[in-house]
Amino acid sequence: MPGALTSFIDEVPETETTLMVVNRTGPEPLIDLLDEAFGTQTVSVSERQLPEGEEDLVLLLRSGSVAATTSMDRLQRAFLLVNTDRYRTGANGLAEAEMPDVLTGLDEVEFQVRGFPASNKEKLLLVLISRFIEGRALEVGGGRFDASFQRLSRLDDEYGTRTVYGWLGDTEVDAHVYGVHDEPVPDELDVTVHAGTHEEYRRSWFVVFRPPPGESGHVALVAVEVGDNEWQAMWTYDPERVARIGEYVRANF
Repeated sequence: MPGALTSFIDEVPETETTLMVVNRTGPEPLIDLLDEAFGTQTVSVSERQLPEGEEDLVLLLRSGSVAATTSMDRLQRAFLLVNTDRYRTGANGLAEAEMPDVLTGLDEVEFQVRGFPASNKEKLLLVLISRFIEGRALEVGGGRFDASFQRLSRLDDEYGTRTVYGWLGDTEVDAHVYGVHDEPVPDELDVTVHAGTHEEYRRSWFVVFRPPPGESGHVALVAVEVGDNEWQAMWTYDPERVARIGEYVRANF
């Protein structure tokens, strides 16, 4: 078994990944926001005008091939024109249909993201993916779900987060939450609480969903704080890797 959560991030292979905006009709600042989100990452941002192409379309290219597409409008509403408060204070946007495929499709890519004030956009990507995984668990309605919060009081402080985990507790999902025990902790949530103080409790951010046996839909986000509000991260849909991450969490938290 790996010796630390970072070992799962180290497994990520290097791949050529590009977000390409095609036939943009909106203002230049939209490209600037995309550059702000990915300018320090291994994901390139580019723009092209194609005579026969659809307007205001964003392509995700993996090794030169189109892996996903999303309208610029959806990308704006879910990511470019919002901040983390949308997901912390509200519980909308959980449905997979509302998540931009060009972002959820950035699995098996290593990210090094910064939170506010260093960046308004980089960390938002991990918040969005966390909500995506929570939404998948709610949609399936069963299986095993594990999520860490550094401080358990965040389950009370953040209305949107508390609402989502209240919903999870009302399903057949076996939901577990992890963090350093502080006050207040909302005892009314029907989830299993794991409290600890070791470094991985304090510096880890993971959201792991394993569906019921025989079903598809595995997904896991792993992030480790490597500096002041700076995170090394990746997510994966690979069932074997998701299972190993889940087992690591069970054995070490």
